[in-house]
Amino acid sequence: MHSVLPEIEKVCSLLVQKKMIFRKDDQVGIVLFGTKDTDNTLTREVGGYKHVVILRNTKVVDGDFVKALQKLPRGTTDGDFLDAIIVGMDMLIRKFGRTKKRDKRLCLITNAQCPIKEALEGTKEKQVTTITKKLTARGMKMESIVFRGKLSQKANKGVMEENDRLLNIFSKETSTRLLYVENPVSLFGALRTRNINLVTVFRGDLEFTPNLSIKVWVYKKSGREKSPIVKRYSDKAPPNYKRVTHEVKIDYGYKSSEDPDRVVPPDQRIKGYGPQIVPISSAEWDAVKFKPEKGVKLFGFTDSSNVYRHHYMKDAYVFLPERGNTRAMVAVSALARAMKEMDKVAILRCVWTKGLKKVTIGVLTPNLSEKEHIPDSFYFNVLPFAEDVREFQFPSFSNFPASRQPNGKQLKAAANLIKKLDLAPHGQQEVLLPDFTPNPVSERFYRYLELKSKNPDVAVPSVDDTLKKITELDTHLLLQNKSVINSFCRSFDLKGNPMKKCRRLLGGKRSSSNDEEVKENISAEPANLIENASVKVEKIEDLTPAQDFVALIFDKDSSDWVVKAINEMKSKIFDLVEDPHKGDNYPKALEYLLLLRKSCILEQKSKQFNGFLKHICYFCQEKSLHSFCQYIASKDLTLISTTEAVDSDVTDEEARSFFVKPEPIVE
Repeated sequence: MHSVLPEIEKVCSLLVQKKMIFRKDDQVGIVLFGTKDTDNTLTREVGGYKHVVILRNTKVVDGDFVKALQKLPRGTTDGDFLDAIIVGMDMLIRKFGRTKKRDKRLCLITNAQCPIKEALEGTKEKQVTTITKKLTARGMKMESIVFRGKLSQKANKGVMEENDRLLNIFSKETSTRLLYVENPVSLFGALRTRNINLVTVFRGDLEFTPNLSIKVWVYKKSGREKSPIVKRYSDKAPPNYKRVTHEVKIDYGYKSSEDPDRVVPPDQRIKGYGPQIVPISSAEWDAVKFKPEKGVKLFGFTDSSNVYRHHYMKDAYVFLPERGNTRAMVAVSALARAMKEMDKVAILRCVWTKGLKKVTIGVLTPNLSEKEHIPDSFYFNVLPFAEDVREFQFPSFSNFPASRQPNGKQLKAAANLIKKLDLAPHGQQEVLLPDFTPNPVSERFYRYLELKSKNPDVAVPSVDDTLKKITELDTHLLLQNKSVINSFCRSFDLKGNPMKKCRRLLGGKRSSSNDEEVKENISAEPANLIENASVKVEKIEDLTPAQDFVALIFDKDSSDWVVKAINEMKSKIFDLVEDPHKGDNYPKALEYLLLLRKSCILEQKSKQFNGFLKHICYFCQEKSLHSFCQYIASKDLTLISTTEAVDSDVTDEEARSFFVKPEPIVE
């Protein structure tokens, strides 16, 4: 246990630091067991309880507690956690009496590897049952955190099994947590540094029909942890005033525009709307407000496969049957098990409180309990409305040519790499469990806050070594799987893509040597297009068509603007080809064609470009404008092939041979 005491010191001192911020009136006591000395009240009064020390009696948290927890004494004997629990109970009873009014909690941190003394009367199990009854009678709760880590050869498995059995009795009889952690990271997350009381967001009927409903209570299952807010502090009050809060309050005053010195009282104020400030009375505001009725109603059932996990939004909720209502428990259990058996989920409409303007639509998923004393329940997740869902269409990998498809050896190497670097390997415990992984940003913030309270000029501390295991790459894991990583690298021959285009190419900012080798005869593109793209453009003008085209492509989020830009650029090119001015317009038409070609590759509109280029060539043949086709063929302008864009249906050979005419056969 000595090897993990530094981590226990960190997490316990952090617990007290947070209490000094969020629950500064909380009272805390510290009991150590397995120590060389003995110092507790029960030993002095009744005897026994050896090697148990009260390090700090119960009192309001302060900086002394933090100092005491940052340097805990090391023990030399086996520790009996039952003696420590009884001493802790005695401390709370002496301090707060036998009342249930206060929230009293015991937190036991142990490795549970030391033997427990035999009971004076009865068995150890009966002794633990007696203790749990006294805990419940006095309104005390207890959670146990067992830190095992890697077991040594000296560890007695029989003793550990017995201790686990005793701790399970505590957990079952008092309905409290029993957690097993194997590393310092899990220890940081296991000890709840902030105790958040559960509050129902809804109590009422889960309505299926006007004549059928179930009484339920709804709690938040998870919530987003917000970063602490540093409030303003006022030092204007005299230091000897004890009841001063030192808070800064802001009041707003409204003055008349006609008489700036007159303050308008609240009953004479009225809201305005629009630039003309149209006055709207409170009665009119109330008339147009949406006022849904409070309640939870069923829309219907659907297959679970119809609701996608990535559509879940915001926080999760849990639906429980009304406490003490047996009929509600039976009804919820029957419904949950039927939905689970049929693989169904329910769609609900929820208005949590009266007067709430927002209606929540979500999915109800059954959650079957594995413990006898915990009833079945439901999980509820908020779903987006159709307007909130963004559908991104991506081409399938199967559209790539065979030469760009991975072979069996490469797929096997990639699968092996993923398997070895997986943080949740099959058959093993996940490395970073969500319930036991702390937020490294907030943990570092509280550490810095504690240091700054002592020295205002202190620098921001470095990330703790334990937290680095969350934020940084595990070098041991990489070294352990070095052969797998090398095998993956050898399976792939990495080389530059000569046909790769990036958006900045449109601005002439970058040029690829491979592009020049492939199409060295293509003229340079217009420069400074990206800089001009920041100007708001609604259509392509005659003065700066290239810049306007780029602005339409990149400034608009909607795909409709992309289609509009492509169609308008087609019209500009077609006008230049139709009126060539003895070939003077050909270079400009080629410049626009190159710009259109690259944009269609980026926006996955290759079929539109290929169709347009074919249309121009057919038009030139009909109007005897063969010189334009010969001109663009001499510049190596081709159709967009499948090598350049996955959405194209033109092969490389078809793209290269598009402008090549068959030689006439001479008889």
